[in-house]
Amino acid sequence: MVLVVVFGVALLIAVLLSGLAARTVLSTSFLFLVGGALVSDGFLGLIHITPDSEIVSVTADLALFAVLFTDGMHVSFPKLRENWRNPARALGLGMPLAFLGMALITHYVVGLDWTTSFLVGAVLAPTDPVFASAIVGRKEVPSKLRQLLNVESGINDGLALPVVLIMIAAAGPSSGNSEASLGTIALELVLGLVFGVVLPFVVIELVRFRLLGAEPKLQPLLPLAIGVILYATCHLTHANPYLAAFSAGAVLTARSPEAKEAFEPLGEALAELAKFAALLVFGALLTPQLFGDLSLGGYVAVVLAIVLIRPASLLLSLLGTPFTRREKLVAAWFGPKGFASVVYGLLVLQAGIPQGAEAFTLIAVCIAFSIVAHSSTDVPIARLFNVEDIAGIPDGDRAPAARPAAESQQTGA
Repeated sequence: MVLVVVFGVALLIAVLLSGLAARTVLSTSFLFLVGGALVSDGFLGLIHITPDSEIVSVTADLALFAVLFTDGMHVSFPKLRENWRNPARALGLGMPLAFLGMALITHYVVGLDWTTSFLVGAVLAPTDPVFASAIVGRKEVPSKLRQLLNVESGINDGLALPVVLIMIAAAGPSSGNSEASLGTIALELVLGLVFGVVLPFVVIELVRFRLLGAEPKLQPLLPLAIGVILYATCHLTHANPYLAAFSAGAVLTARSPEAKEAFEPLGEALAELAKFAALLVFGALLTPQLFGDLSLGGYVAVVLAIVLIRPASLLLSLLGTPFTRREKLVAAWFGPKGFASVVYGLLVLQAGIPQGAEAFTLIAVCIAFSIVAHSSTDVPIARLFNVEDIAGIPDGDRAPAARPAAESQQTGA
């Protein structure tokens, strides 16, 4: 119950400060991260959460699923067909370059062995769809840039997972992950994609039967039911839930725009709550001991991961594209590490590999630094694209809109 009270207080404070946050570098994400750290064992000691606590993996997993499900609903297949080359370059070239660059930095600067270094690179290669919300959620921002960041962040989580599992197995885990095979991993990815496409397709077709259909006040619960069934099915069958979530959201929008419109307010609110809960729990892991355990080389690697590895890898992948210089720089900067990396980092820690603890410390600190850096710079950088009203309500006599609402409009494409 203490955790529930802490979450309620943090949510109240975030809502009260959200108007200010929507106009400044202050971030509600940062507030929850700091709030979790303050009430943890490292400071006030109100809640006791460790990396092996089930609540850590569950909240991160739910938040990532919810965010990807709602993100998928903002995918426009016609626009994607027109601009598929840019996301393909980011995923096919930028992501491998980031993976390789992070592995090199981890090995030579931090001193981890090659296998663990490549594992760290795989965990930190995917970008998170949450913390660039003021960029991808603004219609004033060029659509091709929003489409690039939206599709990249929505798909790369699922693409990184097979590499993470393979590297864990190669590093000699003591858990059942050592039995993971390429065939098993491929099957999980395919199942996730199939479930994500088939389930919403079948449900929407059922709704079109004359005797079936939801009354107006229950219409928002139809996509919610799809999401709940999909999440449970994926975990029961070990299908990839992240590819399933993103593809289900996209299919739902393509087959039934009215269902997407009905669900959007509820879906964005639920995704926002899941995100805040995961941030609070993850913040509780950020104790002084965790930061003290990271070496000086580790901090150098963290900084390089954020300001060099991601920007350089994406800029290289975008050479020769029609993006302007400003658009390329913005896309290169917004490569935040988030809930996917949290989930994968916990897999590393729980696998029992020789340098797993050191790898998790590096991953956790990098995620924390990335959340702070990217969630506090989205609004100022969005303003570079002449976004006069980042909160959605003009300045004047009316009260400013809450930042969670601005943050939840993540991937309008």
